[in-house]
Amino acid sequence: MRFYIETFGCQMNEHDSEKMSHLLRINGFTPVQEARDADIVIVNTCSVREKAEQKFYSLIGRLKKLKDKKGTIIGVTGCIAQQEKEMLKERLPFIDFAMGPSGIHTVMDAITRSREGSFFYDFSDNGCVAPLFLSPEPAQDSIKAYVTIMKGCNNFCSYCIVPYVRGREASRDSHDILEEIKGLAEKGIKEVILLGQNVNSYNKGKNDLSFPALLEKINSVDGIERIRFVTSHPKDLSHELIECFGRLDKLCEQIHLPFQSGSDKILKLMNRGYSISEYVEKIDKLRRVQSDIAITADCIVGFPGEDEEAFRDTIELVKKVEFDGIFSFAYSKRKNTKAATLDNEVPRDVALKRLGYLQAIQKGITLKKNQATEGRVFDVLVEGRSKNSQDELTGRTRHNRIVNFKGDTDMIGRIVQVKVIKGYANSLKGEVL
Repeated sequence: MRFYIETFGCQMNEHDSEKMSHLLRINGFTPVQEARDADIVIVNTCSVREKAEQKFYSLIGRLKKLKDKKGTIIGVTGCIAQQEKEMLKERLPFIDFAMGPSGIHTVMDAITRSREGSFFYDFSDNGCVAPLFLSPEPAQDSIKAYVTIMKGCNNFCSYCIVPYVRGREASRDSHDILEEIKGLAEKGIKEVILLGQNVNSYNKGKNDLSFPALLEKINSVDGIERIRFVTSHPKDLSHELIECFGRLDKLCEQIHLPFQSGSDKILKLMNRGYSISEYVEKIDKLRRVQSDIAITADCIVGFPGEDEEAFRDTIELVKKVEFDGIFSFAYSKRKNTKAATLDNEVPRDVALKRLGYLQAIQKGITLKKNQATEGRVFDVLVEGRSKNSQDELTGRTRHNRIVNFKGDTDMIGRIVQVKVIKGYANSLKGEVL
């Protein structure tokens, strides 16, 4: 049988889809590129932001036509499934199975039951860690791979549903993580990206390696040339972790550190657990340890109670820090979160206007930073052919900047030296030395 998986949301969801795909493939199922060609369609959902949820319901409406025409088995997994639980079947009576993030390891049972004509669901207790131990085979010719080191979150930011749909923090044993990474290195993987809702909290309070100690162990794995991780919470960014950027040669000079708002008033309403002065102090420490570090962040505008002064504070922070990039969004209510009950909502048109202004400011900063790389030489891990031109290759610097350049395909999978000749808003153009 043929299957297709559509994924919404973050890298955690992408990796969960890889895990389900792995289980299907080792059980004889064949992946296809289009939903219309599949016997089984799985939609792995995200409800962290309203837009992803809207896209899901739009897609599922189109998939119903496949169900009516071909009898396609349709399953829904991920955060929306966990959030809605049995109510999802009431709203979408044509789906065949539904599973939360903690239930993806049961996908084969779900398909078997669906083929027998029974509806299957798995909304396992969020303490379930079975999916953590699924280690998918990297795709052929892959040079980088995700490795889940923990799941869940204990922070309960007032706008965020992650603790409700992905549960509380649970960390994998460091020995298992290291064995998986050694296996990936033997298969030709050069770069690993460690995943967790808050990797800084890995093994907090447990008798195992701390996150900085885990990074040090990974740094010594033969064959692995680059290490990255997402996502970090500023309040848990320790001095020991900051120091890793100055002494671990395989840890890339790049960190994603969401600030969410530049206003202390809004941060308190968000329950973020740090002040702007504390955030800026950690940025300064990072840059003292690694002067060339690239820093990206997340930001929400239009949060309830955000007045003009609070928004100006955010703009001032962005101008002061000069992030390499920001993923910015207009606030949207999420069911079951504390923020959904707050007063002083910001009108949608005001929030979108602020978002546009913030993005314009950041676009200028990113362009300036990319132009500042012109004439510099970078080690680039070549990932494949460029999406912009079949005559060019594409890869990433250690700072996670995309570089397009002319080169032979035998460079794919290797680290080559590239001189930047032009910096654009979203990428760099270079030439191989």
